[in-house]
Amino acid sequence: MSRSSRTAKNDEDYSFVSPVVKYLLFFFNMIFWIIAMVLISVGIYSRIVKHETAFACLTVDPALILMIVGVLMFFLTFCGCVGSLRENICLLQTFCICLTILFLLQLVAGVLGFVFSDKARGKVTEMLNSAMKHYRDDLDLQNLIDYGQTEFNCCGGVSYMDWSQNIYFNCSEENPSHERCSVPYSCCLLVKNETVINTMCGHGMQKKDYLSAGEFINTNGCIDKVVNWIHSNLFLLGGIALGLAIPQLVGIVLSQVLISQIQDQIKLQDYNLRHHSDPWS
Repeated sequence: MSRSSRTAKNDEDYSFVSPVVKYLLFFFNMIFWIIAMVLISVGIYSRIVKHETAFACLTVDPALILMIVGVLMFFLTFCGCVGSLRENICLLQTFCICLTILFLLQLVAGVLGFVFSDKARGKVTEMLNSAMKHYRDDLDLQNLIDYGQTEFNCCGGVSYMDWSQNIYFNCSEENPSHERCSVPYSCCLLVKNETVINTMCGHGMQKKDYLSAGEFINTNGCIDKVVNWIHSNLFLLGGIALGLAIPQLVGIVLSQVLISQIQDQIKLQDYNLRHHSDPWS
């Protein structure tokens, strides 16, 4: 075989597409494709089991959020998986553009949340008040509120008196409930070496003034406690935000690199085709 023939053969075998980039992007998307399937499954299960329950008091149903996020992730990762495996520029560009738009939307949402923090706080307060009204209507919602109040050592939205919005804890004389003027046990101060939780510790606390109630329960609201926690854990939240941003940036970079390599490979194939068809060119 002549030197020119061997050179032409090597040109045909050479590929600009790196297998490392190609399969790294494929497995990267495969992991998030599995996560998307889990989110969709959990969302559908929650929607079926929790149909028309107290979670409807929230602005957006958590199960619906899971399903929407899962479907979007499924679509994106499908484009990424198939696009990288089949070296399809159209699918890879769809994946890259959608991921870039998603990243920018998250960035804008974070900035708007910071700039309009007062409005965001008011919306969270509204959601929490609505959730407190349905405290006894759903066990999962009840456990979620109890967990939050226990973790942040708080009670209610703004103060412990917010629990009067609940029909069972309402302090009006017309309320026949045995929990009238009470607060949930998760508002109570923790007692050292207590082996059995006293679920009646919040009984009649709304009848007491702020200082008297403070001897038995957490009187401060959860909104201020959460805001203070956010301010004192900005580095942690920044790390979480960075952890969410890095996979998206990695996906964008890998897809762009692979697109560029595929385009170079197409140019090489076109050159070889013209060169073989017209040896005098």
